[in-house]
Amino acid sequence: MSTAPYEQAIASTTAVLAGVTPEQLGADTPCASWKVSDLVNHIVGGQLWFSTVAKGEAASDAAAPDFSAGDFKATFAEAAAASLAAFKADGAMQKIMDLPWGKMPGSAFMGLAATDTFTHGWDLARATGQNTDLNPELAAGLLAGSRVGISAAFRGAEGAPFGPEQTAPANASNADQLAAFLGRTV
Repeated sequence: MSTAPYEQAIASTTAVLAGVTPEQLGADTPCASWKVSDLVNHIVGGQLWFSTVAKGEAASDAAAPDFSAGDFKATFAEAAAASLAAFKADGAMQKIMDLPWGKMPGSAFMGLAATDTFTHGWDLARATGQNTDLNPELAAGLLAGSRVGISAAFRGAEGAPFGPEQTAPANASNADQLAAFLGRTV
């Protein structure tokens, strides 16, 4: 399986991160109880976690640094490159990876990484007043995969991986439709 969707998600979120200013770090986001700084920390930390899991290493229990207080754009780029390299390593896509909620093949985990990276890029675009019509072709593919892979068991109140599916407006972009499917109000 190709890492192209993950690479495209990284590129999309990189572009959104480039538009974030320090003055926006305290703004609200579509993610309940998260400010832009929290979302930036999750996006950057997510890349580090994806890399760790894909390499088969144990995640650190140490508290993550506040990436939003530094050059989070450069840190994201470095972490995303490391994560992408881990997924491109020989056998990574076929390897069964241990996750907190169970095991899955590397190819499925890479799909999850792409969806998470892209969707949180959408959250960040929405929170900072940027265009949310992100990579329509990728968004359509991630939506199709999410419809197959996300069951009701993964949905619920805050703390569940996904909120209840929301209704997107009739003219919603593919990225907006994905966001609504994953529980965001569009």
